Amino acid sequence: MSLPFLFGMNEFTTQPWSFEEDVARYKAAGVQAIEICEAKLDPARIHEQMTLAANSGMTISAIQPSVRTFFDSKMAPEPADPARRAARLRKSLETLAPYAPGAVFVTNTGAPPNGNMHRVMDETARYLRDLCPLAADLGVSLSLEPLNPTSVNVESAIWTIEQALEIIEGVGHPAMGLCLDYWNIWQQDDVCGSILKAGKKINVLQVSDWRTPYSATDRLIPGDGVIPLHDMLHATWEAGFRGACTVEIFSSDVPDSLYDGDLEALISQSRKGLENAWNKA
Repeated sequence: MSLPFLFGMNEFTTQPWSFEEDVARYKAAGVQAIEICEAKLDPARIHEQMTLAANSGMTISAIQPSVRTFFDSKMAPEPADPARRAARLRKSLETLAPYAPGAVFVTNTGAPPNGNMHRVMDETARYLRDLCPLAADLGVSLSLEPLNPTSVNVESAIWTIEQALEIIEGVGHPAMGLCLDYWNIWQQDDVCGSILKAGKKINVLQVSDWRTPYSATDRLIPGDGVIPLHDMLHATWEAGFRGACTVEIFSSDVPDSLYDGDLEALISQSRKGLENAWNKA
């Protein structure tokens, strides 16, 4: 049996390729959905590039804004002020959503200043509450992603599904959902139970695989590591998620970077790994 989800690729997975190469090579490889990373877009050519993706025949399932946290982020440190960061995310919505109806914009909290998680969770909920009506008007939605504990105090204040759901419930808007990145949450207690409890709040699914990391950007092709993908994929399906299953791999500052290898083979191996995981416990 083939994978029941659309097979998607996140552009972080093919960092060495240009945006145009991503679109052309994903389509040629039979990829069904693309998760766009705004950092790969040329600000002077956004209309041309987003039109290319929109007309590719692939679904634009999600978008990673260039600034997607409201507090400090090592990946995107500027601007520093949370209100200005929220304004950048608003601009990303206004600029990119018209090309991607139905897409989901992925966000997370950023690092808590002086360890103040309470402030970050409260203010993240407030900023998302302000942005949700705009997202709904534009025909898109938002998603909050809990990150792995390795990213706490660097990129995130939250690392469990339950913490993300607390913020999502505080937002209280139908345009607000949960991003499940298996690499980030697979080690939490009773992860499949938490996935089932999240239910239809899940609106983004990202998959890779785990080994003990050599760096903060060290992920494997699905099926090459130790994440219980079969159980988690089936729990996600049972929870009601019917969107794209998107491969999101980072592979920097490691001795055997996947970015140095055959990226077309990476795509085909990822699809095979996901299909095998779906079918075999």
